[in-house]
Amino acid sequence: MASSTLAHSPAPAAALPVGSLMDLFAGHAAAQPDALAIDDGAERLSWAELADRVERTAAALQADGLERGQAVAILGTSTVAYAVVFLAAIRAGGCTAALTTSATPAQLAAMFADTGARHLFIDRAKRAELGGFTLAAPVEVLLDGELDAFMAAPGTRAAPFVPTEADPFGMVYSSGTTGTPKGIVHGHGMRWRQVNGRIANGGFAPGTRTLLSTPLYSNTTLAAFLPAVFAGSTVLLMSKFDTLGWLQRAQDERATHAMLVPVQYRRLLEHPGFDRFDLSSLQYKMCTSAPFPAALKAEAVRRFPGALVEIYGMTEGGMNCLLDAGRHPDKLHTVGRPAPGHQIKLIGPDLVEVQPGQAGEVVGRSGAMMLGYRNRPDLTEAGYWYDPADGSRWQRMGDVGRIDADGFVELVGRTKDVIISGGYNIYPGDLENALMADPRVIEAAVVGASSAEWGETPVGFVVLREGAGGELEAIRLAANAQLGKTQRLSALRTIDALPRSHIGKILKTELQALLAAA
Repeated sequence: MASSTLAHSPAPAAALPVGSLMDLFAGHAAAQPDALAIDDGAERLSWAELADRVERTAAALQADGLERGQAVAILGTSTVAYAVVFLAAIRAGGCTAALTTSATPAQLAAMFADTGARHLFIDRAKRAELGGFTLAAPVEVLLDGELDAFMAAPGTRAAPFVPTEADPFGMVYSSGTTGTPKGIVHGHGMRWRQVNGRIANGGFAPGTRTLLSTPLYSNTTLAAFLPAVFAGSTVLLMSKFDTLGWLQRAQDERATHAMLVPVQYRRLLEHPGFDRFDLSSLQYKMCTSAPFPAALKAEAVRRFPGALVEIYGMTEGGMNCLLDAGRHPDKLHTVGRPAPGHQIKLIGPDLVEVQPGQAGEVVGRSGAMMLGYRNRPDLTEAGYWYDPADGSRWQRMGDVGRIDADGFVELVGRTKDVIISGGYNIYPGDLENALMADPRVIEAAVVGASSAEWGETPVGFVVLREGAGGELEAIRLAANAQLGKTQRLSALRTIDALPRSHIGKILKTELQALLAAA
């Protein structure tokens, strides 16, 4: 390993060089060998058992020709075996390539080819789903059936690997709904800073218990999984989220930490038995990946024990904002302020900073920037903005926002979702907030519809509370009364459920397709 100081006890992260995440892991295994490290509901490993399996899998990868920085592809649901391979790829000096289970076979084949991986670790369920379709992997190993045979002999240790700042740690594929998702490559330096910042902010430590119910291939999950593992926390995995299962597990396992996306918070709070469960062990809950309505945040703060922290950012890195919702009840319409060491600017269509108080495209910079998109230097460069004042490089975050006088950031839309009506820019977030202020509305999304008169015009989709279906026009008029003349909704439609991605992002392309088909 890169550091011998961790052979007997974990050292503070600040005392270690950048890139020493696996040294932290080894230190926790040595300090608490019999403590529970990970549990997926079907399999449980102590820290000593997890460390042994990671070492043996890493040694086998090295013996099988894994090159420094080469990807190891993983495709399947969240299990102990998945976590073992993920950590082993890093320990061996390779790079994890987490493939999205919701992708089409053609997309998966393109993603696997893009990774440059020789090894594919896949579970039986996904192999059965693909049927005769193969990803042309030179080495394919079933996570649930062949991993033990793939591992090196008991007691075998992998050869040392000392990462540099720019060595690839892992790649996460974007959740694009069309074409081939982009491979976002994270370096060891980026992950080191992210993990240590989250450990410091979230109180992850030995003895804490982190419940994860989103997929391990998602950066949403990694934002909690990685600090939990490298802080010595116990990780509790769910292969699939369900409200009753989550509540039961959180109570029975005395979970202290959790990562949930907004739609999961909503479903949990709507469960008729929610208040009967003892969730008093919860200390720190996180949320990211999708807009988190202010009213839902307020309800989560009121009814859930423990802190609620919203994390705003993007998989590519750039910058994060943090909102401690319980401490800032008057700022729940925002995503908080930039995290320590993170910077934000807002720029206009002319790529020049906007005036204070104006909305603009969010750009950010920090020590947590991706290495780039795999095999796509053109797209990597297109995602940057260079400050004309000093030439510094900033990540274009893809959102439009405002910064208030206290430095809190309010998001009002995605750059690609801005509606241009009669020459005016309309930000869907403003309209969605007006709709969500109506107690008859559960969820809302606004998209642009083609208009012969205005070019585009805003149309809203709403999920309504039971019995409110006949009040649609009244809801539209009430929302428009809160909006400027150029912002007003031209139409409102009901929908049983908003279309969402695997991590809860609203798929506005599908809503626009519904409009086009009407």
